[in-house]
Amino acid sequence: MPSVTTITFVLLLILAVSVELLRPAPMTEAISKPWANGPCALITTPQFATKKDDIFTVGATHMAHIHNAILRGYNSIYLQAPHVKDAEKAAFVGYAMTWFRFVKSHHDDEELELFPKVEQVLGSKEIWKETHKEHESFLGGLVDFEAYLANLSSSPQAFNGKQLQNIMSAFQEPFCHHFHHEIITIASFADLPSAPAPKSPESEQAAAIFKTWGKKTVTKAGTFDVVPFFLMNLDATYEEGLWANWPPMPAPVRWGLVNVAGSVHWGWWKFATCDAAGRPRALYALHGKEGA
Repeated sequence: MPSVTTITFVLLLILAVSVELLRPAPMTEAISKPWANGPCALITTPQFATKKDDIFTVGATHMAHIHNAILRGYNSIYLQAPHVKDAEKAAFVGYAMTWFRFVKSHHDDEELELFPKVEQVLGSKEIWKETHKEHESFLGGLVDFEAYLANLSSSPQAFNGKQLQNIMSAFQEPFCHHFHHEIITIASFADLPSAPAPKSPESEQAAAIFKTWGKKTVTKAGTFDVVPFFLMNLDATYEEGLWANWPPMPAPVRWGLVNVAGSVHWGWWKFATCDAAGRPRALYALHGKEGA
């Protein structure tokens, strides 16, 4: 059984890490420098745009939140890569590899779990035809991204930000297009003749599919890396703060996922786009970079 001294040390370590993660960067700097809303534009959620509340608009909106976290992650890596100092390269490589694991797990989970279940609800194998093609359009680029970073595992000091940017630029257009277009695709299912009638058992079944899948898709990717990455790339102020409490969870649980689970790799999250409370902050590696 751990001694009192050990337990006290662990608690103090968690507290110290928590204070660091919760400290927001000055918003004036975030405004005056590039933030994570480019080069890949963020997605306007269907619910915000249309005010509809059918199951597919809601499902597409929840997917848009996940996609926006991924896009903010992409942008934060792309913008900061050339400016990472030697002492921070190992942490940045860890941050970037977490983004890759997030995207890869998200893609695989869609293909294996979500897509087949929605096909059953709508009675068609054709609804994801374009989406499958879009996935194929950037997977090769993701392989190159992961391969470059994996080769640095024993020598992160060899990391070259411009080289990583070049790799990302090669798949940027199809990647950004897909993450936007998939949201349009899901929302459009509401207009299909086979879409379940509102409040019908079939509608409830479809809503449960999106809800259940959404709850587990991020957590199954990694509690100590992908989950903190996801939560610290969610902007609580987005779309007039409408989604400040998304995803729905008790505040202590969210705090623990960021500050306790996140403490395992706490040095990585300095590169994230938001602080532990979801407030946008200046990109860490751009600090002091005039015109960056």
